[in-house]
Amino acid sequence: MTEQLTHIDENGDVRMVDVSQKADTERVAVAEGFISMKPETLALIVEGKAAKGDVLACARVAGVMAAKKTSDLIPMCHPLNITKAKVECEPVAAGEREDGRVGIHVITTCGVTGKTGIEMEALTAASVACLTVYDMCKAVDRGMEISDVRLLRKDGGKTGLWLRENS
Repeated sequence: MTEQLTHIDENGDVRMVDVSQKADTERVAVAEGFISMKPETLALIVEGKAAKGDVLACARVAGVMAAKKTSDLIPMCHPLNITKAKVECEPVAAGEREDGRVGIHVITTCGVTGKTGIEMEALTAASVACLTVYDMCKAVDRGMEISDVRLLRKDGGKTGLWLRENS
């Protein structure tokens, strides 16, 4: 294997990568996550009857806020001047997925013009949006499950475009 872990130095110590010599490029990353739940919980969300308020609006805002705070949460992430953060939350009803799970599918898109990628921000946004749905609905469904948090696409920088196969 010729690839090296960039956050580990020659002594095996963790470090923040020096990106000072890299060129600024436009970078975009798309990530997703899924929170499964009981059909009755999804109905509460869709009908706007959750006790804590508009679950999906809150999850979208929380995802954007999380993207902006990623470097505060992930130790070796560079603080980025994010130029785009979008969080979409789509209800998934019974019969819409091959596995039969019901819930909310979250897709996040983050962008930046800078020296390093934005994948961690997109992944953090997806994770926190799902966690926010859990927080707002846990009183009625503690069995909700967050899964499938993953990068779907990244573009920009030296490595260019990367797309997840079979997504």
